[in-house]
Amino acid sequence: MNVSPEDFGKLFSTFEQEAFRLETLATYTIPDEQETFHAFLEGTPQPEAHKKGAWVNTVREHVQSGKRMYRVHLVIRPLSDYLRYEMGWGYHRNQEAGEEFFILDMTNEPNPLPELTDFWMFDENTVVSMRYNDVGEFLGAEVLSEDRTPEYIRYRDIAMDEAEPFRVWWERYA
Repeated sequence: MNVSPEDFGKLFSTFEQEAFRLETLATYTIPDEQETFHAFLEGTPQPEAHKKGAWVNTVREHVQSGKRMYRVHLVIRPLSDYLRYEMGWGYHRNQEAGEEFFILDMTNEPNPLPELTDFWMFDENTVVSMRYNDVGEFLGAEVLSEDRTPEYIRYRDIAMDEAEPFRVWWERYA
């Protein structure tokens, strides 16, 4: 069932324990990020407004209330310009707010989750599959039927078992 942007957004304010994200793309084309992405590419310092964006506040509020927000990103080195930006500016910023990041590096290993697309899972009971086009533009999302939830819990567990903490990975490869 397709989910409206409004209803998708509500899932971020109504989850009770945890929100997990699997990221699979090397590039996400997000209109609100284009200015800071270009600043990153130009080598300018990260703008203060970017360090204090709305997502950072969302994460901080959830984590301070005892909820967990975490994600695994599947990557192949060398990183795309976008991933260098997302990790260098976004992940570091969001970690300070309490979001946890893990990297599943498939540069020299097979993908343990082939053909899987990005998804969010809320409280191990609501899974939202996300659709993107070839250049990483978000096309929409679909709430999957509840009978598929165990399958996505298994995907999350595989990703977490195979991934390593972002900070450890970043120190080695940044």
